[in-house]
This record gives sequence, structure tokens and C-alpha cells, in this order.
Amino acid sequence: MELSHRSTQFSTIMQGAKKDLRDLLNIPENYDILFLQGGGTGQFSAVPMNLCTTTGSVADYLITGSWSAKATKEGEKYCRVNKALPSSNAYNGIPDQSTWNLSPDAKYVYFCANETIHGVEFNFIPETGDVPIVTDMSSNILTKPVDVSKYGIIFAGAQKNIGIAGATVVIIRDDLVGHAVPFCPSILDYKLNLQNNSVYNTPSTFSIYIMDLVFKWIKKQGGAEAMGEKSQVKSKLIYDVIDSSSGFYYSSVFPKDRSRVNIPFRIGGSEGSEYLEKKFLDEAHKRGMVSLKGHSLSVLPVTKVISVLLK
Repeated sequence: MELSHRSTQFSTIMQGAKKDLRDLLNIPENYDILFLQGGGTGQFSAVPMNLCTTTGSVADYLITGSWSAKATKEGEKYCRVNKALPSSNAYNGIPDQSTWNLSPDAKYVYFCANETIHGVEFNFIPETGDVPIVTDMSSNILTKPVDVSKYGIIFAGAQKNIGIAGATVVIIRDDLVGHAVPFCPSILDYKLNLQNNSVYNTPSTFSIYIMDLVFKWIKKQGGAEAMGEKSQVKSKLIYDVIDSSSGFYYSSVFPKDRSRVNIPFRIGGSEGSEYLEKKFLDEAHKRGMVSLKGHSLSVLPVTKVISVLLK
């Protein structure tokens, strides 16, 4: 925790973490890896300030839940946002791409790969032609293989899935670096951070150290492929219970768009649901399953619950 971020020891940790991540995701050589701060929320601002470089620049946003809605609100400060999905989207799935209204001159297309609050996950890569794809993978990075070459930028706050709070991974294609608007803060400028090997300011050294330990552990488990197989098995256990409960447990997410890593569900229908959900959470807590209560839903993070059930 006290290690100098400019020391040889930390430089070794940093380079090791980048190499492990590059190996795990088969990141092409024309992509750079940055370890920044500010979480996914910081990247909601960084992306438009680095990519929307001209007055009136347009960016397409696919709003499928709370996090993409927040990203859109932030993006509107720096570029002309086109909300490409139908306005009737109820955050219970991903509308068919034939209904999208993408801009041919967009600087990028943004989407959140997995909405933690609403339990919606993209199981496909949108077709955007030559327009770069930007995606927030904070909650599902390294839970399955990813073809990085299909994306312009992938970013992920470590705390959701690959470490502890403090570090943010940014994987960016070379040609998208070096175009930040003049008013972009130095801490969010991709080129400046790349030139300084992610230590322009003091990085979250301990978070990066922990993240590399997780990368090494994932390698030992068989990599992203093995994580994907385990994720399918674990989530299926819970979805099978929900689907076979005759409506006692229910999820509003369309089956084709269900998240493998966050499963929001309700209990007992409209009448008595509050009592039953409280009872469920109390009984779960007695069995060592904690922090299951979500925002306005009872959210069941698979990685926490299954680790208890399978012991």
C-alpha cells in the first residue's frame, strides 16, 4: 500500500498486470491498456472529451438501463447525443437492431455490456460499420471471451468483477488516442496518460496489485473461456429456480437478454411481496448470503450467492 508508484517494484507490477490482461483477452498489439481512476463514471466524461473533437459531434447511445442512462446524461454535456433505441424501451431487454436509429456520422456508439441494476446483458456485438464501439464492461469483463478487435474502447471499473475499488481499466485502439478537446482535464486525457504509463498522477497502486492477482487466478482457472462456462452454469441454477416457481419468483427481463452475472428478481407478486422479500433477505443473511438487496429490486449477484450454495 505504501509502495511508490514510480518505483521499479511497482513498475514491474503494472507491466505484469497489463501483460496478464492482454493474454487473457487476446488484446491486439494496436490496442493500449491504461489503468486510470474515477471508475466507469469518470469514463462517461472521458470518452466524449477524447472522441467528440469537433463542434456538433454526434455520438449514439444505446440506453438499456440505469448505467447507460447515466452515461448518456454525462455525454450530453460534451457532444450531441442521439438516443438510438426506441423511446418505449422499458429496460427489460435489448430491442432488435432493426429498430435502432444509428447516426452514420457518429463519432462512436456507446452501450453498457451488462446493466447491474436491471439485469440486462448484451450477448452480441452491435453492427456499426466503421463507427467505433465504446462499451462499459465494468460488471462482466473476463466472465467470457471477448473479441477486442470489434471495439474502439472497452472500459471497466475494477470493483465490480476483477478487483477492488480504485482502479479503472481502459482498453483503447491506437487511432482513437490523441484527439482530446482542449478543455479535457489532464487526468482524463488518454494520450497524456499513455505517454506517462498510467502514472501521470499517483495511481491506485494497491488496487492494481490486487487486480493482477485476480488476473493470475483467472489464468489458473482456464482463462476467460473457463469463466464463461462457469458463469453459464451458475446463472442457470438460479434462472431454473425462478422459471419453475410458477411465478413465486419472477424476473421481468426477456430470457434472451438475461444477465449471467446480475439477476434481479421479485418475490410473491404484488401483494405481500415486501414482506416476503424482507423474509427472504433475512433468511439469506442467516445463511451467510449478504448484500443481496438491490436498488429498487432484490438483486442477486451470482458470484456471491453461488459461492455459498456450492460449498
